[in-house]
Amino acid sequence: MLPLGRSERHQHPARPGPDPAGSVAAVEHILTTQRLVLRPVTAEDHAVLLAHWAEPDVRRFLFDGAVPSAAEISEAVEASVRDLAAVGYGLWLIREKDRPDLVGTAGLRPLEDLGLEIFYSLATASWGKGYATEAARAVLEHALGSLGLPEVLAEVDDGNTASIAVVERLGMTRFDVVPGLLGPMTRYRRVAETA
Repeated sequence: MLPLGRSERHQHPARPGPDPAGSVAAVEHILTTQRLVLRPVTAEDHAVLLAHWAEPDVRRFLFDGAVPSAAEISEAVEASVRDLAAVGYGLWLIREKDRPDLVGTAGLRPLEDLGLEIFYSLATASWGKGYATEAARAVLEHALGSLGLPEVLAEVDDGNTASIAVVERLGMTRFDVVPGLLGPMTRYRRVAETA
């Protein structure tokens, strides 16, 4: 899981080989992969997000380990709705195509003044199935393809070996190490391919 919020931050290239994500379709900001549907969050998702992000294993590398308040979740949802309408990125809920259970969340948001970072969280029942890579690849392809961004960033706590493996599978490369509340964080980037 990539960090979703950090108190010390402002609040507010080679392509990898084939993978199970397949092609990504974006319709009304809904992203689909071979196994997953990523749907933009709405105000009706508040309770689902609160329960998901309150789980200790889910938030271990999120919010510096703290439980987000109901107000912080409301702010995240409002910002996502606004940003998706204005610029095409925000926060998505991840579900399997054939099951209603929450797989997790994924999204894009500003990383200080450097650009947009990709982030995600997975329900513990979804760990070890390749969903993090599949969902993150869908968001990455949306950002570099549909949105036409020149690059996408990621910031991962050094102790978060699962997320380090995900960003490396996405073809992201290291470019910096910065201090964080939980220890050093490595920054990665994936640059858009030029024609």
